Amino acid sequence: MVLTVSNTEHRKNLERQIREHQPRIRSFIKTRVPTNEDAEDIAQDVFFQFVKTMDTTHNPIENISGWLFRVARNMIINKSKKKKEESLPIESVYDEDEDILKSLFPQADESESPVNVYIRSLMWEELEMALTELPIEQREIFELTEMEGLPVKDISEAMGIAVNTLLSRKHYAVKHLRKRLKLTYEELINE
Repeated sequence: MVLTVSNTEHRKNLERQIREHQPRIRSFIKTRVPTNEDAEDIAQDVFFQFVKTMDTTHNPIENISGWLFRVARNMIINKSKKKKEESLPIESVYDEDEDILKSLFPQADESESPVNVYIRSLMWEELEMALTELPIEQREIFELTEMEGLPVKDISEAMGIAVNTLLSRKHYAVKHLRKRLKLTYEELINE
């Protein structure tokens, strides 16, 4: 009898987590794939993987949002690798004014050539490593605003921290990430 209650609570928790995270994950995916159909397929796969992992693992996922975004990103990369290869684009030279982080968060209409997919996947790996170097306060605000798409004002209200403080933390995070990723980016596009 206790197992049934536990299973019911587990299912309710899963459903709550899915309802909570689904809009942001779908939005994240839709801006990175060419069609709504692809976006829906990937979103469904992400949440299927989430339920499967939550049902089979004995270790709980500590950062559910981060885990979901990582799985979504990987599925987007995998899906684009499966598409027919397109002709290779002429690679652009790095522009000092261009934000390196934009290469990590492309719009859906940008080229999905194998070269660009590969560069983006390497840059994501570098970003994940660079994020671990940041103080937790800077990393959180960057992830919440850039990866989850939450407005700074909402974060400020939820955390009870002044908007200017959050913006300052984000500024330092972006400054560090830009500096840290610039060398990797230049090496990749000049190969």
